[in-house]
Amino acid sequence: MFGGQPPNANLTPQVWHAAGAAIPIAMPRALWTGTISFGLVNVPVRMYSAVQEQDLHFHFVHEKDGSRIGYVKVCKAEEKPVPDDEIVKAYEFKKGEYVFMADEDFEAAKVDGLRTIEIEDFVPYDDIDPIYFEKTYFLGPQDGSEKVYALLAKAMAQSGLAGVARYVMRDRENLGCLRIRDGVITLERMYFADEIRPSDELKPGRVKVDAKELEMAEQLIERFSGSWKPDKYEDTYRERLLEIVKAKRKGKEIHAEPAVEHEEPADLMDALRASLEAAQGRRSSGGKRRSPSRSGGGSSRRSSSRGKAKARSKR
Repeated sequence: MFGGQPPNANLTPQVWHAAGAAIPIAMPRALWTGTISFGLVNVPVRMYSAVQEQDLHFHFVHEKDGSRIGYVKVCKAEEKPVPDDEIVKAYEFKKGEYVFMADEDFEAAKVDGLRTIEIEDFVPYDDIDPIYFEKTYFLGPQDGSEKVYALLAKAMAQSGLAGVARYVMRDRENLGCLRIRDGVITLERMYFADEIRPSDELKPGRVKVDAKELEMAEQLIERFSGSWKPDKYEDTYRERLLEIVKAKRKGKEIHAEPAVEHEEPADLMDALRASLEAAQGRRSSGGKRRSPSRSGGGSSRRSSSRGKAKARSKR
């Protein structure tokens, strides 16, 4: 996973398959330790991040001398710096009305189960809309719990069901989905139902779809259809940006190429026809479809994230 990087004291030497055999791959230090609980059965586990993002990170620096830029906490009313002991958390109940909160208030709101992933239900994985998935973690067994871990993993794999659970992490209650991926129990941190925005207002009104246009659109989808191969899709923007960084480090000047304007088809039918011809030409020549690049902000993940339900359920 770490591609030849030197040993690191923050890495553990192995992660476990459900069968109990160690995989000789280093994993990051555990983010959380606790137990999976269902019924009277407890499975001690460690939580690891399942994703290692490859984004390039940039810093704000003073162009004059290259020193990093710092930030000062300033009172907007007095326009003066504020010491840390005078800063408190506050909830804006309504515009301009704040409720000040102390540490004891947050302590009072804490829920039980600080170190427990409590499974409440087992449901078909495909029944869960991928929009609820927020972030993925691997759960590995703690030392000595390999057998009970393997039992839960195998039972879940054979049932084909996912476990819906609650757990507490970083002082907040979370909703999670437990599933089996390549023999490892995987936790999907999920959004609660009231965190998902309604989409009804985004649906198009009563629009008549031409039968011929629909047929051509279906043909176009068929031309682009294929198997899910994650390695096929690369972050070409990051690669190009890294090339520019390396070139500037060597003192080269970089000039952005002018955007090429393409002539838009006269109408939808022309656009569909031209797209079908282009797709047919690419398939006949064996050309590789260009990998999509990132633009703007927004989550992948989950992504993220997620016409992935069927793809994930088949893993």
